[in-house]
Amino acid sequence: MPVFELFKKLKRLRNFKLSAGVLGFFLASISVNFCFFYLDYRAVLTWFPFPAQSDRFLSKGSSEDQRVEFLGQKGNGCDIFEGDWVWDENYPLYQSKDCRFLDDGFRCSENGRPDLRYTKWRWQPKDCNLPRFDAKLMLEKLRNKRLVFIGDSIGRNQWESLLCMLSSAVPNSESIYEVNGSPITKHKGFLVFKFKDFNCTVEYYRSPFLVLQSRPPVGAPQKVKTTLKLDQMDWNSVRWRDADVLVLNTGHWWNYEKTVRGGCYFQEGAKVKMDMTVEHAYHRSIETVVHWIHNELNSSKTQVFFRSYAPVHFRGGDWRTGGNCHLETLPELGSSLVPSNIWVQFKIANAVLSEHINTSEVKKIEVLNVTSMTSQRKDGHSSLYYLGPDEGPAPIHRQDCSHWCLPGVPDTWNEVLYALFLKREANRFYNSSE
Repeated sequence: MPVFELFKKLKRLRNFKLSAGVLGFFLASISVNFCFFYLDYRAVLTWFPFPAQSDRFLSKGSSEDQRVEFLGQKGNGCDIFEGDWVWDENYPLYQSKDCRFLDDGFRCSENGRPDLRYTKWRWQPKDCNLPRFDAKLMLEKLRNKRLVFIGDSIGRNQWESLLCMLSSAVPNSESIYEVNGSPITKHKGFLVFKFKDFNCTVEYYRSPFLVLQSRPPVGAPQKVKTTLKLDQMDWNSVRWRDADVLVLNTGHWWNYEKTVRGGCYFQEGAKVKMDMTVEHAYHRSIETVVHWIHNELNSSKTQVFFRSYAPVHFRGGDWRTGGNCHLETLPELGSSLVPSNIWVQFKIANAVLSEHINTSEVKKIEVLNVTSMTSQRKDGHSSLYYLGPDEGPAPIHRQDCSHWCLPGVPDTWNEVLYALFLKREANRFYNSSE
């Protein structure tokens, strides 16, 4: 073969190798970029077995050594609701199989949910550290006291979470019982669980509107089946007045579907307000709650918390129209995909509290402002796994993207509740020593 022909063949081969190398580099770059676009790069870190490192990378804002302790005096200025979800191998705080105080609908792992990553996230405030939840300490602080949850089924979600968290410190589970012998599953009305060794109760009262729902007044239009009396509290409110800690919530039932569409209209005095919007009615109900707290409760005895609205995460519809969330297995780290303009209930409650911000009425209320932090947890819902272990996953078009798996997100609400509960006592100590 002539030398010239050999040289040309070698040159073509070298060009082919160069082109293949360029093409390979291009494809690899595209793959990496797609991975980081589709999965938040911070979430990718959690796949690696370095939990201590993932915490460092997932946290943002102040570094670890700049954070103060929330319960210390320097923690008074810390906004514990501004922060991030960080991976923590020490979570969850309990296992659902070990807790007998859970409805089947919240036992996602036992109902067939295959992943457990949703149980491993801890809330980390930007500028301070929350105290680690200590069930025995909280029970000691609750000795001879009543802690009462009032609200809708999301409030029940939180109440059952706390029962599991507290019971983990009680070796004899038989010493915890419902005082009326009522079963916890599918029970409506109210439930009072007593921790015998501490002589304290942790109670739940079903009151999705907080105000009174009753039969319509005489002469109301035929389409009015029930009314919400916006200027009167629920009948059971007489049972709440002597509680030592109250945790109130309302919001998920304040929509057209749960009210006007079903014939439930709004009433003030003896008059049914046929044209009143749901939003206006909700505003009026929160005002009634605030006035009730001011007029009926002893602020030196009762610590009052109002938990803000917990966003839902339906995609492609709602609970009636095939909305789903079953493919979500990671939080939305950094910001929420839930548009803030749909948090109507959150905005209304905030507006009412802002109206009273300079009065003694609001000073008696601490807001568990969980809306923003919870909006990032699209991965934590029951989705398909709420029917019970014997029935298997629900039909794909009948998902629950409102309620939460336990253990899970409501545990964090209770960790924040625990921190604020202890903070009040800490501040009393500091003030008395000055």
